[in-house]
Amino acid sequence: MVEPILIGKAKAPVHLLPAMANRHGLVAGATGTGKTATLQGLAEGLSAAGVPVFVADVKGDLAGMSQPGRGDARLMERAKATGPAGYRPQAYPVLFWDLLGTNGHPLRTTISELGPLLLARLLGLNEVQEGVLALAFKLADDEGLLLLDLKDLRALLQHVSEQSETLRATYGQVSPQSVGAIQRALLQLEEQGGEHFFGEPALDLNDLLMTDGQQRGAINVLAADQLIQRPRLYATFLLWLLAELFEALPEAGDLDKPKLVFFFDEAHLLFKDANPALIEKVEQVVRLIRSKGVGIFFVTQSPLDIPETVLGQLGNRVQHALRAFTPRDQKAVRAVAETFRASPGLNAEQAISELAIGEALVSVLDERGTPTPVVRTLIRPPASRLGAITPEERRATLGMSPIGDRYDQRVDRESAFEQLAKAAEPPPSSNPWGKAADAIGIPNPWGRPRETPQAPAPTGQRVPPSRMPRAPAGRPRQTIAETAAKTVVRSISSSIGSAIGRQIVRGVLGSILK
Repeated sequence: MVEPILIGKAKAPVHLLPAMANRHGLVAGATGTGKTATLQGLAEGLSAAGVPVFVADVKGDLAGMSQPGRGDARLMERAKATGPAGYRPQAYPVLFWDLLGTNGHPLRTTISELGPLLLARLLGLNEVQEGVLALAFKLADDEGLLLLDLKDLRALLQHVSEQSETLRATYGQVSPQSVGAIQRALLQLEEQGGEHFFGEPALDLNDLLMTDGQQRGAINVLAADQLIQRPRLYATFLLWLLAELFEALPEAGDLDKPKLVFFFDEAHLLFKDANPALIEKVEQVVRLIRSKGVGIFFVTQSPLDIPETVLGQLGNRVQHALRAFTPRDQKAVRAVAETFRASPGLNAEQAISELAIGEALVSVLDERGTPTPVVRTLIRPPASRLGAITPEERRATLGMSPIGDRYDQRVDRESAFEQLAKAAEPPPSSNPWGKAADAIGIPNPWGRPRETPQAPAPTGQRVPPSRMPRAPAGRPRQTIAETAAKTVVRSISSSIGSAIGRQIVRGVLGSILK
């Protein structure tokens, strides 16, 4: 049996059961109330239990899990009060990732793997433009075009625009204005660094599920301090990762511990300006991914940032302080308090506004999957470092990574860009004179392929028999007189166009050949 994960202490220790970690959870609270320390403590506990973790490091603080804590007096005192057995400062196995490729291993996917729905959301397209994008993906599938990076997609859209009349009967109307709008959105994405996200080698999901030599789960830390300034890219990437995990992992049923736990920091960005279809997709993934052995913890300031259909599926909850300065804030506090299972002697609504830093209201799922009564809990301190690390420490951690040589060098293999470029090339010509005309753009007035003229034999040299003109098979070779007569006749007939003239020529020809 896997040991429970200590969250903190109320009147008794409060634990998260690993078997219930894939029933999802919520860590909420105002800025500066201790959400990061709670997230860090949960990640450490899961890693120690052999469960890999994926976290988005929005502020740069979670990188400290790669280094041992400093063990100052304040933390030691908190450890003594909350009671983790054998507490000591220690580092955890951390893998750094970065979509922009500067503070971690480059994390990439391909255009095809992202798909038209998430890509349309990333580009901010309307319904008409989204339809054109879906058409382009269908065309790529039908014609066997690989969509790996942004240049592939741009080349495909240009191809769609150029062939719009041909494609109309099969795929429907394509508006040049819609194609242009998509191209402009791709340009904006590229200027924001989005081109680093697309390409190969693409992420192998198995590399997120690693354990170290002590069987501790890897803590995958996504460097998101720069990425969070591109909220649409940030939210789309995390949603794509969830969808990929859902599609790739086999059904697991009820496990003693999850295969992976995913912490989605700044979760409100996922749902901001999201259309109903996207929210429905998130709800579906959250509801079904539990059966794949994946747990999701949303980290946000207020639970009201998350749609009710998703919030209702989050069984494990850690609620830090909320400040009720306005009537709207008071309404939010009241709504949050009502979501907890009541506990005798505890006014949850009042407590939410009174919680100190490092305190939280906690309700988790018991072994039957039932929420426990909410308790006011003192959160246990992390054993790793609280706060950022130095560039030298980051480089040292990356240098020890077992997967660096797999992702650090970009690969650009033949894909749609090259395939379409080859298809647009004219067929090679064997005529050197024709090639010269083609090079300067002179049109061929004859309407047929140019022929290479036969070079004459040098003066005074005998023409080889193999190059002598041959008579057609079954006919005797013409005499010199016959050849000369036909030449004269062709000259005369070229100047005579009437039927009478042609009769005269035929009579002359007959008398000569007799």
